[in-house]
Amino acid sequence: MNIHEYQAKKILSRYGVKIPKGMVAYTPAEAHAAAAMVSRRGPWVLKAQIQSGSRNKGYFLEKTAGAEGGIRVVNSRRRIRENAAQMLGATLVTMQTGPLGKKVSRIYVEAFNKVERGFYMALAVSRVTAELTLLVALSQNEDILKTALNKPDKILKVRLDISGNTRPEQIRQVMTFLKLPPHSAKHLESLINALHKAFLENDALMIEINPVGVTKKGELIALDAKFSFDDNALFRHTDVLQMKDDCEISERELQAGRYRFTYSEFDGSVGCIVNGDGLALAAMDLLRDKNIGTACFINVKGGVDKEKIASGIKIIMTNPRVEGILLNILGGFLRCDLIADGIVSAASEVGLNVPMVVRFEGTNKERAKEILENSRLPVIWADTMEESVDKLANALEEAA
Repeated sequence: MNIHEYQAKKILSRYGVKIPKGMVAYTPAEAHAAAAMVSRRGPWVLKAQIQSGSRNKGYFLEKTAGAEGGIRVVNSRRRIRENAAQMLGATLVTMQTGPLGKKVSRIYVEAFNKVERGFYMALAVSRVTAELTLLVALSQNEDILKTALNKPDKILKVRLDISGNTRPEQIRQVMTFLKLPPHSAKHLESLINALHKAFLENDALMIEINPVGVTKKGELIALDAKFSFDDNALFRHTDVLQMKDDCEISERELQAGRYRFTYSEFDGSVGCIVNGDGLALAAMDLLRDKNIGTACFINVKGGVDKEKIASGIKIIMTNPRVEGILLNILGGFLRCDLIADGIVSAASEVGLNVPMVVRFEGTNKERAKEILENSRLPVIWADTMEESVDKLANALEEAA
């Protein structure tokens, strides 16, 4: 689960991270009033609150929103209301939102903080080493993913202990890498330890500050903030769960969440239906070996009925990216015949106009096969995961 910038900053400030003074506003009038409350004098920074990076480089679909991006520096308080009116209710497109963009329902009015320079800092769990890793980058304006691919020498990776504070040698390592002045050392140590504690206590998956501003006095200030939480641990954080913004979540993902299904979208062409994340990852790897991308996958879990299964399958069937469907079910708590009934029910409502390859293994496998054969749906049967991927690849080639 992700939250907005102003929410992330509020959490980080509780751990001692220095942030600019700011207030969220939902109307131009609120933005105008907020400006006076956060700073007596300008300039002010107006930030569109959508869960996306590169907001400053984004553009609005509506002409009335002006030529400027989703982050604006406004020098006159009289122009606050005008800019807020342009941004609120408009659709902001960035590199991360896709061409449809996201609607701006709130903006963050923040006091402008003059800094000497800035840098990138993040905490994340390394999927390669399964360790908590501090990431520090010299660049603050480039896309961090592009930096990682094209200029890896610009990113410093420091392994952090799960318990305990950052070691002095690690602070010195970061100081040297960033070429920070000596009087920033205590501020850097305080920032890293605050992020570390916030990460662990909130069951985070990632905390990102881009950029961290360095003031003339050597202080470090979080000029932006992102916070991503582990969905499986949200039951321990009801205060965080209340920050969830359904407007930031696609309708398909929302519908999947109502049934406690896991749903993820990518930019490929195949929809995967599984009952285990491991099965999804294995299928995605096999598809990738054949240069076939995954459009989405849904993990349907046990303890569901035919109608819920049908609803989950319809989510995949109605995704416009999907050109083929791969269904891979290991029947245990979730019976294979229940899935087969769900396929028939979903197809009767929305149709089945793309190739579907089905592989069942486990409880009531033969009964499931019989249900699909009697349905006369154009379903392709496979006995192994490898065979299912091969058959789907062939079906997609024929359809093309």
